[in-house]
Order: sequence, then C-alpha cells, then structure tokens
Amino acid sequence: MQIPFSKLSGAGNDFIIIDNQMLTIALSAATIKALCTRRTGIGSDGLILIEPSLLYDFSMKYHNADGLPGSMCGNGGRCAAYFAHSIDIPSGKNNEYTFEANGNRYEAWITQHETVRLRMLAPQQFRHDIALEELTCHSVNTGSPHAVIYVSDLASVNVNETGRTIRHRTDIFTGGTNVNFIEVTSPTSLAIRTFERGVEDETLACGTGAVAAALMSYRLGKTKSNRIQVKVQSGDILTVEFSDSMDEVFLTGPAKIIYEGIFQYQNML
Repeated sequence: MQIPFSKLSGAGNDFIIIDNQMLTIALSAATIKALCTRRTGIGSDGLILIEPSLLYDFSMKYHNADGLPGSMCGNGGRCAAYFAHSIDIPSGKNNEYTFEANGNRYEAWITQHETVRLRMLAPQQFRHDIALEELTCHSVNTGSPHAVIYVSDLASVNVNETGRTIRHRTDIFTGGTNVNFIEVTSPTSLAIRTFERGVEDETLACGTGAVAAALMSYRLGKTKSNRIQVKVQSGDILTVEFSDSMDEVFLTGPAKIIYEGIFQYQNML
C-alpha cells in the first residue's frame, strides 16, 4: 500500500505527518522507528498522525522517533496545525485551530505564512535545586517532563553525553526526562540545547523545552520579561509568552513543509 506523507520542520524539529482521516492506518512501533531512522528511512524526530476528532478540528497522535507514543511535542503541535491548514481542514475564524493531543485541548493560530502560535498547557511540578553530582538542575512539566540546567558556555556542553546520563536518572525523574542546557543571553532572551527523550539524541529544537526554559528562567529571576526569545540549536527563534501566573502560555515560531512523498507499507495491522 502506498502511504502519502509530508515532512515538516518546526524550527529544526522535523516530523513525518500523515493525514489519517480517511486512511485509518495503524503503524507498528517498529515501522514508525524505521521510518524515523535517518539515512535508512525518511528520517525525523517523530511521526504524527492527523485523525478525526468528535470535539475539535482534528486529533494529533504523536510518536517519538523510537516508535513509541510520546507526550506532548510543542513544535509537533505547531507543525500539525500548519499541516491541517495546508490540507484545508476547516478552521475557525482567523485561521484558528482547536485540536486534541493526549486527551488535552490545544489551540493554534496560523499568524502568518509558515508561522504558528500554539497555546500550551499550564506548567506543573516545578522542582528546584536538584543536585546531580557536579550539576544543579531544576525541572518542570510543560506537557512533557524537562530538566533545566544553566551553563555559562553553551557551545562547549557535551549535550549527548551529559544529557543521556541525566535522561535515564529515573530515581530522580520518574519515567526519565528531557534535558535542557540554558545560557541566559539577556533579560529577555535565552539560548538552548536539548537532549530529547524518545529521540535519544540532541535535536535542533524542542518546543516544550523552550517553554520550560523560559518559564523556569522567569520564575528564578534570571529573565525579566513575560515574552522570552529562545534561540534553538538550528539558529531559529521560538517566542514564549506567558501571564504572571503562568496559566496562559503561548509558543510561537516557524513551521513549514519541507517535502512531500509516498512510502510503501505492506504489513497493515
């Protein structure tokens, strides 16, 4: 069977997205992992199925590059909304989409060509000053769990080695965690590098990680604004805006279609 797909990038986070509204395919974890594997597959940080929703414009089902269902992906959500717009899924006024992911409601706006603003969940489970050998980190859940570590020289950090070690500290982070290394570059800006759980590697961007970095930095007094510019490893900028109470959080940045194609899938479930 031939399955059409689109490859999208959200500030460097890349995703295979399939319109599954009519196909109703079921992909095994092994197949998803093979599709996401770089060089031998299509290659991506994750795979998203766009499916019908009884309550909203569509449903987003996200799988990590390891093939397993993932928690919320901020850049994936922004790309899902842009994909929905590209295939003319009906939306509300002002190009506003509502969709569900992991049982939660999200809103997204196509604010201009290849730019999407996404309302995120309110953060949960702030933890501070966690001692990890020679490092001190903080953590918060922004739809996915994130550890936040502040550094003075971001370029010199061995993200894969250090990130992989912390990611697997399930004695401290139940179920593991994403790991973010943050350099404060001004009272209104940060630079970030992220080791992503489920990808098991450094990625060029992480939406929920950018949100975690911005909220934690404001909470700790390291930044002074409710609007933070976060420079990710791709060089793109993600903008995080939030209310003082942090019950209103928005993530804005680029989302674009890189290419479209077809893959063969023989063993349908």
